[in-house]
Amino acid sequence: MLKIGDIEMKNKVVLAPMAGVCNPAFRLIAKEFGTGLVCAEMVSDKAILHGNKRTMEMLFVDDREKPLSLQIFGGDRESLVEAAKVVDQQTNADIIDINMGCPVPKVTSCDAGARWLLDPNKIYEMVSAVTAAVSKPVTVKMRIGWDDEHIYAVDNAKAVESAGGKAVSVHGRTREQQYTGKANWDIIRDVKQAVSIPVIGNGDVFSPEDARRLLDHTGCDGVMIGRGALGNPWMLYRTIQYLESGELLPDPLPREKLEVAILHMDRLIALRGEAKAVREMRKHMAWYLKGLPGAARVKDVIMEETGRDKLVEIMEQYIASLDEEAFAGVAGSSNNAH
Repeated sequence: MLKIGDIEMKNKVVLAPMAGVCNPAFRLIAKEFGTGLVCAEMVSDKAILHGNKRTMEMLFVDDREKPLSLQIFGGDRESLVEAAKVVDQQTNADIIDINMGCPVPKVTSCDAGARWLLDPNKIYEMVSAVTAAVSKPVTVKMRIGWDDEHIYAVDNAKAVESAGGKAVSVHGRTREQQYTGKANWDIIRDVKQAVSIPVIGNGDVFSPEDARRLLDHTGCDGVMIGRGALGNPWMLYRTIQYLESGELLPDPLPREKLEVAILHMDRLIALRGEAKAVREMRKHMAWYLKGLPGAARVKDVIMEETGRDKLVEIMEQYIASLDEEAFAGVAGSSNNAH
């Protein structure tokens, strides 16, 4: 099993810390679908130290989500250490994760996120300062490199390990690639062979079979699923089952998708209030609908909607129309049989 410091997960599946996605409402669903470890979306060290209300909400951990990793980012050693102490002493998180993968210019320009990938010494200095100041295990999420010319994944992971980091997650893309092209699993394998702390592989895992292949190819201790879980927490559950028993469970029915989407929205409303939550849920609803027939036109309608009940009504009507079509199809084929 995956074990980080003294925190033991019940399986190898980890939900990636996706910005704008991994709020407590979605994390709790991922946890209910069996996910071994859920990661919260990244929070800026400066924002934590300013203590603004929105940031403090982002540090909230529901007991049912544990074990949970809270991710912080920053480019200044002092403020990163102080922010890590806040997470260590004032939150219910189990693990403190440092972001070294975020490719967004507003993060890299303040010497944070993927910017560190260019300098193993900076990684050592920052991570050792944090591990010395906190009692919770510290981990790092990174990419393989800045661009094709600067891939220091092995040195960077060794720096994390020697600085006292308890695990490293590696996304098999460079900062320059963002989310395009293919993830390079060979470099993740090189990292795994170079360090003795747990390594979690990430990138291009969109099916349970992908997860199995990544683990077999890299020898990693865990697999991190990001975009593959958007609107699809079943992917997490199906992956866990497949890794444990080799059994590939069926995809959810449209009605099951609707039920979980509504649960997700209602939890978000309880956290943020209806107006904010419904606005935020619109993109999630679009993800839940992905791949269903005629979903595009429903998405257009959803994107205009601001009220919970109206949104549910639109979704209900759409799913009912799919049920009718499916029923008509079944009835038609049984009639043809006679």
